[in-house]
Amino acid sequence: TASQVKDLREKTGAGMMDCKKVLTETNGDEEKAIELLRERGIAKAAKKSDRIAAEGLVTTYVTDDKKIGVVVEVNAETDFVAKNEEFRSFVAEKNPATVEELLEQPSIVEPDKTVKDVLTNKIATIGENMSIRRFERFESNGLVESYIHGDGKIGVLVELEGGDSTLAKDICMQIA
Repeated sequence: TASQVKDLREKTGAGMMDCKKVLTETNGDEEKAIELLRERGIAKAAKKSDRIAAEGLVTTYVTDDKKIGVVVEVNAETDFVAKNEEFRSFVAEKNPATVEELLEQPSIVEPDKTVKDVLTNKIATIGENMSIRRFERFESNGLVESYIHGDGKIGVLVELEGGDSTLAKDICMQIA
């Protein structure tokens, strides 16, 4: 039914026609349909993996206590996708040493999945190849502040001891 398609689409983020198709194939069984969408999403992501993801977005995350800051560059095939809100929210707060380690961490967005799983699902949902290109993480005894400039084209993290958040933000802006 239309309501089943709507419910599945809300739960998975998959396209309406994809939801309708898998519900038809699974005779309306939502759990089987979700599994089928997941399997197809992984296959779609694998097909897109050789395409160049050159348009990037830099985003930052700073903990509420201002002790840890992360800046992450995530790339997609087009700037349209890089400006997508779903794409922007893709950030992680862990302590990996490499991008590979980051991809194996549990996701903040979906703790029962790894960052790699969430990224694969985003590739399948959005329809473009994406990659985490690089990241940096600061842990400070002072404070960490961040600033994003140019709609996600430049990201700055500053670790500051002996000053306040306003000063740190001003320094970030000058660096950018």
